[in-house]
Amino acid sequence: MGKAKGKAKAEAKGKAKAEIKEVLFSQEQIAQRVRELARQITADYAGKELTLVCILKGAAIFWADLSRQIELPLVSEFVAISSYGDKTTSSGAVKLDYDLTHSIERKDVLIVEDIIDTGRTTAYLKENFKTRKPASVKVCALLDKPSRREVDVIIDYIGFTVPDEFVVGYGLDCAQKYRNLPYIATLKPQ
Repeated sequence: MGKAKGKAKAEAKGKAKAEIKEVLFSQEQIAQRVRELARQITADYAGKELTLVCILKGAAIFWADLSRQIELPLVSEFVAISSYGDKTTSSGAVKLDYDLTHSIERKDVLIVEDIIDTGRTTAYLKENFKTRKPASVKVCALLDKPSRREVDVIIDYIGFTVPDEFVVGYGLDCAQKYRNLPYIATLKPQ
């Protein structure tokens, strides 16, 4: 039974690799950049308690790695917000599917995003959070895709800038697939 599972897993992994057009950032490059971002965040929030808000599902892997590298007292929160569904382009309509479970009033909040392209989702979330009277609200994005920006949004911490192509891996998906890839890549045209 174990051999059959192993074979199926290898076949699935092979299929995913066959659909990859180009690896943009390797596992090692991502790990290095996450460490650099964590050092900067630790320095910027020295002496403060930080509320780190993970945007589900895409930012979960980045958030987990980043949070383990930040050397500060952290409070973890999660929200689920969407504008893509199973499509490769934003619908433009932002939907809050799961909200914070604790107050952020007078708290320093850092939103952790997987990718910012149009800026609509992040702008909506920042404005929503600001109505809750936090001490501060900043944004950390693993990826920035400025060529698609429709709404001005300040990104305080950026991992990498990417071209105007659909990217997957390290938490980013296409129709819920590819999140488990340890690198960030573009897909071949489907």
